[in-house]
Order: sequence, then structure tokens, then C-alpha cells
Amino acid sequence: MLEQLLIFTRGGLILWTCRELGNALKGSPIDTLIRSCLLEERSGLVSFNYDVSGANYTLKWTFHNDLGLVFVAVYQKILHLLYVDDLLSMVKREFSAVYDPCRMDYSDFNDVYRQLRLEAEARAEEVKNSSKLGSRNLGKKQDNGQKTKYDQGGKRNGGGALQNDGGDGDSGKGYKLENGNVNGGSFVEEAKSKGGVNGKENLGSNNGAFDVNKLKNLRSKGAKKNDTVVATTTTTKGSKTEPNKKATKKNRVWGDATPQAKLDYTDPVSENGDKHVNGVPVDEGESMMDKEEVFSSDDEDYEDEQAGNNAKVEAKPKGWLSSIFPSIVGKANLERTDLEPALKALKDRLMTKNVAEEIAEKLCESVAASLEGKKLASFTRISSTVQAAMEDALVRILTPKRSIDILRDVHAAKEQGKPYVVVFVGVNGVGKSTNLAKVSYWLLQHKVSVMMAACDTFRSGAVEQLRTHASRLKIPIFEKGYEKDPAIVAKEAIQEASRNGSDVVLVDTAGRMQDNEPLMRALSKLVYLNNPDLVLFVGEALVGNDAVDQLSKFNQKLADLSPSPNPRLIDGILLTKFDTIDDKVGAALSMVYISGAPVMFVGCGQSYTDLKKLNVKSIVKTLLK
Repeated sequence: MLEQLLIFTRGGLILWTCRELGNALKGSPIDTLIRSCLLEERSGLVSFNYDVSGANYTLKWTFHNDLGLVFVAVYQKILHLLYVDDLLSMVKREFSAVYDPCRMDYSDFNDVYRQLRLEAEARAEEVKNSSKLGSRNLGKKQDNGQKTKYDQGGKRNGGGALQNDGGDGDSGKGYKLENGNVNGGSFVEEAKSKGGVNGKENLGSNNGAFDVNKLKNLRSKGAKKNDTVVATTTTTKGSKTEPNKKATKKNRVWGDATPQAKLDYTDPVSENGDKHVNGVPVDEGESMMDKEEVFSSDDEDYEDEQAGNNAKVEAKPKGWLSSIFPSIVGKANLERTDLEPALKALKDRLMTKNVAEEIAEKLCESVAASLEGKKLASFTRISSTVQAAMEDALVRILTPKRSIDILRDVHAAKEQGKPYVVVFVGVNGVGKSTNLAKVSYWLLQHKVSVMMAACDTFRSGAVEQLRTHASRLKIPIFEKGYEKDPAIVAKEAIQEASRNGSDVVLVDTAGRMQDNEPLMRALSKLVYLNNPDLVLFVGEALVGNDAVDQLSKFNQKLADLSPSPNPRLIDGILLTKFDTIDDKVGAALSMVYISGAPVMFVGCGQSYTDLKKLNVKSIVKTLLK
């Protein structure tokens, strides 16, 4: 049974809701649908699941784009209501006929809805019964087909090998196989002597007699194997072995060189870690984070030129009057077939810009859902309408939904007397340590005291790399060497920062693939134990379809492996190697779309100043160029 059905405008004004349906909804499924699906250009999805404690709903919706109306149905997730789609389409048709923008009361629509619901339920019941009847008839046909293969005496039609003429099959006489060979009954006699195998079962086997020699060989092999197992177990019991020690990393010996004494070249540190670093601070100028980007008008000129070329191409197949007339008077209502050519071209263009195929397809579905049924304005082509809708969608997706002003958050944490903690996570080799140093440099320029925490205790050289950056920037670093629990190291680093009065703690973690559960479990423990203010996912701008897999699995693992009922997920994205991709900027769109987290930093070089903000307008123009 439906829990709720309501109709509202795109502006958020509720026009009608069914008062006959159940109690009030638990939680806020409608608000979540609008925030997570409709505003994030995921309206092309079939349904939306709302799962919170004590409430599990499935929501389905449809639009009337010309009138700007949204129709939403809510029902329990455990139910599979077949009539919801049909009911929504009928309600959409009937309500659109009586809709008036100046009217606010639609209480008389209750009777219409009651009749529509009965019709939809009856139609779904008919479809269900017809499908059951069809499956029964199909099962009967299959049973009849199997019966025709055998006659009543048990003989197989068509010269089969099974001959059951009422005997018990234990006579030991030979029987003729399909290939014409005769088995003289030796198998039956031998089987009886070894333990009495019933002849009925053995004579029913097809395609030749069983090879007894193979059976003997298998038995002998099994006996030998059992003997060896018993022997090994007795020897292990007799000689008490030492308990297994933890496997340590062994030194690699190159050629005839003498083996080295150790692999850990980390300098011994005190119990509180290495806090004071001597060095000369690096000054490479102003960070690009504080510079405003200036763009030329070349992009606009290129777009105008492309629009002119598209107009010429579209005008060729038709005559002058037939091509100009729809543009002047406008098209009655846009249909899916009208939008498909332009959407296909847009999807191909997005994929050439390194947008993941799944994301490009969902975006096109969402744009189609927002345009279908809408009236085309005069002097407007379909391709330009689709492109404008896609541009609005991309701007809406890439624009942050919350404040990403880290400096303000740092000062707010400082007023509370605690350090602002940022954890850098990501897969191997994306540049976490390097970009952590860039963020440190940018914070130092704003008079913010920073401490680094070397929590990558897995990769050889990770601590030394971070120590080098700390020495160049003349900032403290907290380290405990290798093979330590990174969650404990991060906790002690935060405690040390609180004692020293550091404003920000930047936590470096080991790179890990999204499918490596032990390392993901360790990361989830680090996040849960220290509760950082910001969890930054560091990802490459070079990645394509794998961006969807990385972000979705990182979020999934952080949620599944956390003991907290409200686990922390990825809060922001740091996009690296942006200077190497030319116009292939699609990874930014893929990452933001799949995670909902904003791009907070963009790494665009190898020096400390090569860190900047994401320019949404520039990205959108590049994607659609």
C-alpha cells in the first residue's frame, strides 16, 4: 500500500497530497529526494531508496516539465507495488487537465484519485494473474514434452539405451549401449563382490560401462594421500614446533653485495615524536589559491563558431520553409525521440573529455527527463536547448552545496581551543604527501601554524618524504616510524598539537586500493578514533571510469567498516595532476557526481605554489566545448 502521494511545483509549493494514506512519514524522504536526487541531476533514475533507522521507503516520481509539476509516490521498500508507475502517469494526466497556476485548493481531486487508484490496482492484478496463468501453461507443456520421450514400459523412444521390460536388472546379463558395444556383465559381478551395488542404478547409466581400473587407481591414490597426511600429522605432533612469529620484511640483496643490517632508516625519536625541525623556510611566492584566474574570450568565440557550424549542418537536409517554420512558431511538446540525437552527441562529447560512461549516461537521462514534454520556445533549436539544459545541470552539480572556506573553519576551531584536523586519503601514487605539503604552504601564508602527522607507516620512505617537506617549510612533524598503528599515531599527533598550540594537523595516510579490506579497515579505524574535521580524498585528474569505483567504494568501506551508527564519509576532494590533462577535465565531474563532495583543491604543478581552486565556469565550458 502507498504511504504517500503528493504533487508540488518545482518551486516547492505543495498543491495536493492524499489525505487517505496512512500515518505521517518517518524521517524526511521527500526532502532527501529533492536534495540528493532532483537537485543533483539524478532525476533520470528509476527510483530512490530512503534508508534511515526505523524507516525504509522507496520513492518514484515523474515530471510535467511544461507546467513545472512534480508527482511523487512513497511506499514501503519491502513491498513491490506493480501499479505505482501506472498510477503516477494517470494522476499526472488527470491533474494536468485541471491545473491552474492561480488555484491553490485541489481538494476535489481526492475522488478522482480514488478512482484512478482502483483502476491501477485492478490492472496490476490482471497482469499478475495473467503472468501466473502463462507460467502454469508453460510448465504443463514442459511436463508433457518430457513424458513423450518415454513410453509406458520404460523404453526410450528413438532407439535409446534404457530397456526396462519389467526385470529387476540384477541378472548380470550384458546390455547393449547406444554405440553398439556390449558389456558382458563383469562390472555387475565385481560390484557385487565389493559391496553390492544395485544393478538397477548401474544399468541406468548412459554412454558405456564404468571403468573399474580407474576406480582402483583413485582408491589407491586416496590411500597414499591419507597415509602421507597421517605421517605428517604424527611428525608434527611428535616434534613441538615453535609458534609462528610475525613475518617481517627481509632485506633484498643485490648481486654479491653484503646484506644491510636494517631497512628502517628513521632516526630514533622521543616518546612524544619529533617536534622541532631545523631548516630555512621556503618562499616560492604567493600560492595560486589566492589568485583570481583570468580567462580570455577565445572560448566564447570558439563556441559561437561551433554554433554557427551546427546551424549550417542542421539546415542542409530540409528546405528553407520547413527548417525556419518550427523555429519561429516553436514545437508543441518535446518528445524523447526529438532529444535523442542531441543527447547522444552530448554523451559522446562528455566521454571524450574523460567523464565516466556511467556518469555521462545518467546526466543525459536526467536532462531528458527535465526536457521531455516541455514546449520549445520560438527561434530556438533543439540542440541549443539541450546544451543549455546540460550546462545548467553541470553548474549545479559542480557548485559546492556548503561552505568550503577552510580558513574560516580553522579560526572557528581555534576559538574552541582545539586543532583543526585534516586527513588525506586515496589510492596509491596520486600525490597525497606532495599536495599535503602544498596545503601546508598555503596555510602558512595565512599565518596558520601547521603540524604534519606521518601516519603512512606502511610505505618505505614515506616518513622521510614528509620529513623533507617539513624541513623545507620549517614546520613540526610528528612521527613514530614504521609498522605502527596509524590510528594511534594520529591520535598522539592531535594531542601533541593541542599541547603545542598548533592550529592545524595534516594527517598523511598510506595509499590503498579501494578493494584492500585490511587497509580500508585500518583507515576506517583512524577516521572513527580521531573524528577529523575534514576527510579529503586525493584523486588523479587522469582517472576515467575508475573514478566511480574509487569514490563509491571508499565511501562504502568507510560506512560499512565503521562501528559508529553515523559514520564519517568523504567531505571533500583534492584533484591532482591537473596540469597534465589538457581539456580532459571529466574526472572532476565524475568524482563530484558520485560522491556529492565538492572539489576543494586542484593540484596543477610540482612546486608549493601550484595549488588552486576549481573554477566551475571554466570546467563547464571545457566539458561542452
